[in-house]
Amino acid sequence: MTRTRGRAAALGVLVAVLGQLAVLVAVGLLVAHPPGHWWDPGENGLVSWLAAHRTPALTTASAWLSALAFTPAVVAVTAAAAALLLIRHRWRAAVLLAGAVALQAALFVTAAHLVDRARPDVVRLDGALPTSSFPSGHVGAATALYGGLGLLALHLLRGRWRVLPVLLCALAWTVPVLVAASRLYRGMHHPTDVVAGLLNGAAALWVVAHALPARAPRTPVVPATPRPAALVHNPATVDDALLARLTAVLAAHGHGPVRQLPGDAEDCGRAAAARALADGARLVAACGGDGTVTACAETLAGTGATLLVVPCGTGNLLARNLGLPTDPETALAAALTGRTRRIDLMRVEGDGLPARAAATMAGMGLDAAVMADTGRALKRRLGWPAYLIAGARHLTDRRFPLTVTVDGAPPVHRQVRTAIVGNVGTLQGGVRLLPDAAPDDGLLDLVLVQPHGPRGWWRALLSLLTGTRPPGPDAPLEHFRGRRIELAAERAHPRECDGDPVDEGRTLTLTARPDALLVRVPATPYEAPSAGNAEHAAPAAGWAEREVA
Repeated sequence: MTRTRGRAAALGVLVAVLGQLAVLVAVGLLVAHPPGHWWDPGENGLVSWLAAHRTPALTTASAWLSALAFTPAVVAVTAAAAALLLIRHRWRAAVLLAGAVALQAALFVTAAHLVDRARPDVVRLDGALPTSSFPSGHVGAATALYGGLGLLALHLLRGRWRVLPVLLCALAWTVPVLVAASRLYRGMHHPTDVVAGLLNGAAALWVVAHALPARAPRTPVVPATPRPAALVHNPATVDDALLARLTAVLAAHGHGPVRQLPGDAEDCGRAAAARALADGARLVAACGGDGTVTACAETLAGTGATLLVVPCGTGNLLARNLGLPTDPETALAAALTGRTRRIDLMRVEGDGLPARAAATMAGMGLDAAVMADTGRALKRRLGWPAYLIAGARHLTDRRFPLTVTVDGAPPVHRQVRTAIVGNVGTLQGGVRLLPDAAPDDGLLDLVLVQPHGPRGWWRALLSLLTGTRPPGPDAPLEHFRGRRIELAAERAHPRECDGDPVDEGRTLTLTARPDALLVRVPATPYEAPSAGNAEHAAPAAGWAEREVA
């Protein structure tokens, strides 16, 4: 049966490709060689007008735009993007991009040979190319490549806040349109040629996307005897409908009865997690943001009970770094069908700050000020990008002197904007703030953010985006590692723990708690069933992933 379905799918793809080629060639023959010359599209007028109104600036701009779609550029960008996607375990997305570019190229070459349309009768700025005018290969390649990148941005960056992926998608789809305009301006194509190129590239994307096999869902193994579980949730972010769906997911995987325990705003769910343990639950799902997750983690640490991280908050840093998808139901199902791991926690303390646990990051300075300055209403409306708005208001905050002591070594003195200590290293959008951080290596990672002026911020941004680490104490980002990290300032500064502001203070001491917590992680980093339709973050590079028997 499976083999029969596979043959039927392959036949369907072949029919779609041949149909696309047939339509492309038929339209090309109609516009290039109309029977009896009964129809004249009158396309030379636009191309001639553009040729008569060329300017040096427009000619230079059109050359740059055309270069984006020349074969060397298309091959280089496609290869780089596909390699990056494969590194991030996005093989379907990589196949979509490379396959669409290859398919449109094959159809373009075939159609251009069969149609053999002459190029416009104007001075052509790119000389004599080996292919004919219909369809435009430049526009087809730009549509498949940059249009494909736009679609992947729209789907892979899916989350509560849709503005950024929509903007990236719109920007990417602008490139083929600009390339089409440049090809007309340079006298290389008729208008119908560039329209056919756009349609050829878009159709290639559609065909390859539908040719990719869907990932079969994992069938849960339901035990004969139900096992008690608890859902500790933040009532501010988890409504009754979502709670019912999450309970159904647990029941479908053989867990029951399921207790639904709302967390208290004052303790973020610590008391609720303690009640779950007292009632015999050995599996506790923390449904909320990083605050709820950390509260449950602190309560479950050392008890032998296992934590399920269900991302329902703004940052969801622990879920991202464990490789969980951002959709709550999908994340819960992925964890239930995954494996049990031990991860570290952090012990956080300081002047006026009672000792508490942290699972992701804690810091002092600008990052804490941003957390405190971001309103809950804005976070509910925008999601994590709300922090960017508050961050823009604090970019001009002055640096302050900080003394850093790592594992009792001689202290170092720096002028910093902020200091962030992490048990994990990946932020939203896949940014690796702490490249070496892993949640189970028994170590903590510290980054001192210390740019000076606009140039320093630019260097810091490049360092984050490229993963480079300029050496020396004057670098915009300076990294340290150790089991115990002590931060001491001359006066009180804002502090935060797992994204929640805490009282201002002069000191912050963080100590690693190795193997403190049992968590469930996906069997493999989550991958969407089609060409990418949910955001995920793979576990940190180098994570040993010690499985619990």
